[in-house]
Amino acid sequence: MAVQQTISVDLGDRSYPIVIGRGLLDGGFDLGEFVSGTDCLIVSNEVVAPLYLDRVLSSLNGKNVTTIELPDGEIHKTLATMQEILDQLVDSRANRDTTVIALGGGVVGDMAGFAAACYMRGVAFIQVPTTLLAQVDSSVGGKTGVNHPEGKNLIGVFHQPQVVMIDTDTLGTLPDRELKAGLAEVIKYGVICDVEFFAWLEANMQALLDKEPAALAYAIRRSCELKAEIVAEDERESGCRAILNFGHTFGHAIEHCLGYGEWLHGEAVAAGMVMASELSAVSESDRTRFRALVAAADLPVTPPAIDPADWLSAMGMDKKVRQKKLRFVLLKALGDAFITSSFDADHLQRILGAD
Repeated sequence: MAVQQTISVDLGDRSYPIVIGRGLLDGGFDLGEFVSGTDCLIVSNEVVAPLYLDRVLSSLNGKNVTTIELPDGEIHKTLATMQEILDQLVDSRANRDTTVIALGGGVVGDMAGFAAACYMRGVAFIQVPTTLLAQVDSSVGGKTGVNHPEGKNLIGVFHQPQVVMIDTDTLGTLPDRELKAGLAEVIKYGVICDVEFFAWLEANMQALLDKEPAALAYAIRRSCELKAEIVAEDERESGCRAILNFGHTFGHAIEHCLGYGEWLHGEAVAAGMVMASELSAVSESDRTRFRALVAAADLPVTPPAIDPADWLSAMGMDKKVRQKKLRFVLLKALGDAFITSSFDADHLQRILGAD
């Protein structure tokens, strides 16, 4: 993508741009423009920092910058790891005009954003996502947090960034497995609210797997546009934003039951979305098309073997639960999702593998 594109997340005085382009980390974007004070903390991890930290530092000339490199992986998305970020802020004597910059995937972004929200009751932060999943989903919308041993993302707050800067060139160093995991969230947008985008994905999945720049640029842009529209309507997930959790009730349970990191988040969501489609009252042709698209992305279409009782226990901690009742995001048709607590309980048991 030769020309950068900007999408606005419209939230009144908390509005911010999502800037998408190539070469943004190589002088194509002035990150310092969004740093109001003089002090910054860059939060990255041991995998991403050697690749991109120096480039971010070069875009912050004149700023007083400290850095912290965290261990890589979902298993480290904990309060203990976030404490390390807070300790670094204290050790550097950071004030309320400090900006926290998240450089990495969804785990780094979620923890850095949570630390920024907590430190001195809230300092600014910036998202520089380097994985496809973070670029199309977790970096946008202000969800921050960490996992608890009893459930995914149970501890956190909403804290919107100042800007999301997406340099699509970072996907050139992304392992194939991570790319495919990110495609699960891309597919999600098509199936929940944009059937034309779903059809585009059917026609262009191989191009995405081959990392063709034009295909990736369009998929990222359209995903961000759709999420920005939904977040602008329902910032704190009290209504329609919950449809963004399609497949996540099952997916988070997979991650919890297997142990974080055994399946990547996107892999668990892919299988979870197929399960949600099976629970939905959609036509068989729609269900077949959806399953075929997930398979075309080389993502799991069947869940791992988990005891039904463990499934239900894990899903009972889902954040959509109300009055101890499970709620699911289901489909009326491709491109038309809704959230409900009305579902066929016997069918759910069969989906979970109960006799």
